[in-house]
Amino acid sequence: MEMKVLVACETSGTVREAFEWAGHDAWSCDLLPADTPTNKHLQGDVREVIGWDDWDMLVVAHPPCTRLCNSGARWLKKPPANRTLKELWDELDEGAALCREMMDADVPLICVENPVMHHHAKKRIWPGDDWEKMSADDGTFVRTTVQPWQFAESKDAEDYQKKRTCLWLKGLPPLVPTNDFDGKDARQDCHNEPPSEMRWKNRSKFHVGLAQAMADQWGGLFQQQMAA
Repeated sequence: MEMKVLVACETSGTVREAFEWAGHDAWSCDLLPADTPTNKHLQGDVREVIGWDDWDMLVVAHPPCTRLCNSGARWLKKPPANRTLKELWDELDEGAALCREMMDADVPLICVENPVMHHHAKKRIWPGDDWEKMSADDGTFVRTTVQPWQFAESKDAEDYQKKRTCLWLKGLPPLVPTNDFDGKDARQDCHNEPPSEMRWKNRSKFHVGLAQAMADQWGGLFQQQMAA
C-alpha cells in the first residue's frame, strides 16, 4: 500500500525523506542536483518528469516563489540595480505558469506550497474576474495555511518558527497541527536572515516537522483508503 510520490522543486530531500520514512516510494525532482548524494533525486524539468510514471501524489514543495510572494512585490516596481523590470516580470510570468501547470497535472493528489501571493501572481494563475475567490477555492484546489511551529516537537526545536505558508490542496485534507503551542514566542529566522549568497535558499527552507506531518497524515489516509 505504498504511495508513489513526486516531490517537485526540492533539492534538500526533506519532504522526500519524510515520505520514504513513512514507507512510500518517494522521489524528489529539480533542475539542480540534490544537496546530498542520493539515487532518489531526478534532475530535470518536473513538467517532463511527471509523465515518466503514474504518480499517486505530487507535492510541489518549493516552486520558485521569489516573484510570486508578497515579500518580493516591491521589486516589480523598482528593481535592484543589477536587474531590469522586464526580467523580473518575465520571471513572474514563468513562475505563475509553472504553478498552473503543476496544478493541471494528471495526478489525483496534489499539494502546491508557496508563501502568501500578491495579486499579480493570483491573476496569472487564476485568470478571470473572480481571481481572488478562485485563489482560495477554485472547485479543485482549496487554499489552507500553516505555520512551521504548529508541527514542532518542542519550543527548542529548529522548526519552532513563524513563516506563514499556503498549501493549495487537491484531494487532500488540511493538515492537523501536531502540538498545542500558540506560537507567540516562535522565532522568525526566515525574516531575520542576513544578506548572503545563500539567503534565498535559507529563506525557502522546508521544515522537518511539517514534512513529517504531510507524510504521516496524507500517507496514512492513502493507506487507509487502499485497505478499505
